[in-house]
Amino acid sequence: MIPLQLNYASLFLTALTLFVLFLPQFSLAQDHVFGSWTAWFNNVRFNDKWGMNNDIQFRGGRDWSANSLLLVRSGINYHVNTQQTASLGYATTLVTNELQANGPRITEHRIWQQYVINSPVLSIPVQHRFRLEQRFLKRPDETAFAKRARYFIRGIIPISQPLKAPFHRGVYMSFQNELFFNIHNQKALNGRLFDQNRAYASLGFRFSGKYDLEAGYMNQFLLRNTTSNGIIHIFQLAGYTRL
Repeated sequence: MIPLQLNYASLFLTALTLFVLFLPQFSLAQDHVFGSWTAWFNNVRFNDKWGMNNDIQFRGGRDWSANSLLLVRSGINYHVNTQQTASLGYATTLVTNELQANGPRITEHRIWQQYVINSPVLSIPVQHRFRLEQRFLKRPDETAFAKRARYFIRGIIPISQPLKAPFHRGVYMSFQNELFFNIHNQKALNGRLFDQNRAYASLGFRFSGKYDLEAGYMNQFLLRNTTSNGIIHIFQLAGYTRL
């Protein structure tokens, strides 16, 4: 019964994500800017139960001279079974430049916990990730503590082979979306429960079961309190390793 329950949950969460994805488009007041990100996502298995993960993301503006921050995140994985993984970790953002002359970005330290479930939807391999973050924020004139919840869904579709066949090498498409919610100290952020949404689509190549490289477009919607909502159009180049 467990696989059947996971499939029903996957269908429900996929439908919910698609519904929420289109809600920001109805907001009239929006600022459109452009960005470019590079990222490396890595997972390592020590044995059947334990492993680690880390990712490094360099997030910049329209060109590399207008970079904004470097995100470094790492954690320990506990593999509950072949489909589910629990993790605990730490992340920090290192500000490397200002986005605007009068608007420096905050620096941040985070403790995070997450649970990942891999469950197919209509034969498409889909990953669900539920993450909680305890955020220690440092601004030029204040410090704050807040908590955030995130839900991430990602699917990979091989182009050159049937969906049900094991996918070890070849071209693929990926689609993902992530919802962010402020669940504690909303006044220190945008004053709202809903924080942002990140929708992403890419074209990639799997070199083996251990290495992927992909390039794609991300649409990041930011819900703001006192200024216009933001939409950032992002080109992302990402590498994935599974060692």
